[in-house]
Amino acid sequence: KLPTMKMLLSLIALLSAALLASAAPPTCYSRVLSLSKEITESFKELQTSKDVDSCVETLPRLYLDIHNYCVLAKLRDFVAYPRCDTVLEVNELKEKARSLYTILISYCRRDLVFLTDDCNALEIPIERSVTES
Repeated sequence: KLPTMKMLLSLIALLSAALLASAAPPTCYSRVLSLSKEITESFKELQTSKDVDSCVETLPRLYLDIHNYCVLAKLRDFVAYPRCDTVLEVNELKEKARSLYTILISYCRRDLVFLTDDCNALEIPIERSVTES
């Protein structure tokens, strides 16, 4: 009976740990990372959409890497871009970019480490490697 009881307690402890791990609130880093991916994907969809205004082709490129210090300038430029204000999808994307910028400079200011300041790297799409897909 004792080995069965120990095994049962071990199983309960393991399940409890799993529940606590999945219930943990997102960190500043995980929030910034997920929002930057969401914005990049939305931008790609916007660029390839057939139903959007032609002004979308003139938007500044928006390929984000939160580890690159230039991402702050990239977000500022995108949000301040004066055209396409009548396109709902662009306004929604600008709002997400504004939120990401605010999170980066306010809430996560001390939590993030920028690994590079290569602004040219933000001008080309981030290609996924074969192992990521």
